[in-house]
Order: sequence, then C-alpha cells, then structure tokens
Amino acid sequence: MLEEIKHIQATADLLYSEQDVEAALDKMAEKINLALADSNPLLLCVMNGGVVAFGKLLTRLTIPLTIDAINASRYQNQTSGGSIAWLLKPETPLKGRTVLIVDDILDEGITLQALYEFCREQGAAAIYSAVLVDKILDHEKPLTADFIGLNVENRYLFGYGMDYKGYLRNAPGIYACKE
Repeated sequence: MLEEIKHIQATADLLYSEQDVEAALDKMAEKINLALADSNPLLLCVMNGGVVAFGKLLTRLTIPLTIDAINASRYQNQTSGGSIAWLLKPETPLKGRTVLIVDDILDEGITLQALYEFCREQGAAAIYSAVLVDKILDHEKPLTADFIGLNVENRYLFGYGMDYKGYLRNAPGIYACKE
C-alpha cells in the first residue's frame, strides 16, 4: 500500500498551494465571524476529513462558540462513495442552537444533506455549512455550502483533510490524482 501512496503523491497535480489554502481559510473565517457573530454557534467538525480545515478555521474565529464532532461517512477510506454510515453523533444537544457544519469538501452533497437532516431532526434553530473545497460538477447538488474556501474541478483530491484510501490527509496543499 505504501508504494501506491508514494506513487499517487509523486504523480499528483498541485491545484492549490499551502499559501493559497491558508488565504482561503482567512477569507472564510472573516465571513463566518461577520455572519455568525451574535448567534452563539455550535461548530460540528465532520470527521475525519474535516479535522484539518476545522482546526485551522477554529483558530481564526473570534466569535464565542462551542465545538463538537460528527461522522457520517460515505467513503470509509475508499475512492468512491457508498451508503452513509453513522460513526459518531454529537454529544452536545442541537435543540435551539445555530449549527455550523465544517467539512473538507462538498462533492455530491449527499453526506452534507444527511447532516442537515440530522441537525433539523435534533431541533437546530439554524444550520450553516462551511467547506474548504467545493467540487464543480456538471449537475446540480442537493444543497450549496454557505461558506466556501476554494472551487475545484471534478477530480479525485487529497490534502488538507481529503484522503486517498485513508492516506495523504496531511499533505500541505490540495492535490489532484492523475486520471
């Protein structure tokens, strides 16, 4: 497996450098700080992919907030999505809260839509989403994110939380695998 990972890493195209991603996170944080300033938001980190964007975004936010995590995965370290598996639900009650879901990527939107439905079922007063990357597709998604860092072409990505078969989430930039 390590040989495959090394090959993928060595042949990938760099789409956004670390500096590009950090600048996008700065802009996202500015918008979130303004939009949610008086809402006492609960930020939900979508595990595992959202952990990098969540951590980097969190230190840029200056508003009062609380945090928790959620994990509803379609990929489970594979390169294509399947059915949603609920691995972790937040312990913090969502009833009456403004919730900001933070994830690495908005791909097809199926997982994010399921997260919105869960938050609604739990009684969240308002639901927002922030994604580091919004993938440009040739068809409409079931929803759009409220805060978007970067837009990318429809390729398989890794870095800044996005993985290739569970690896390369820690790559310092956003990369696309060769087709």
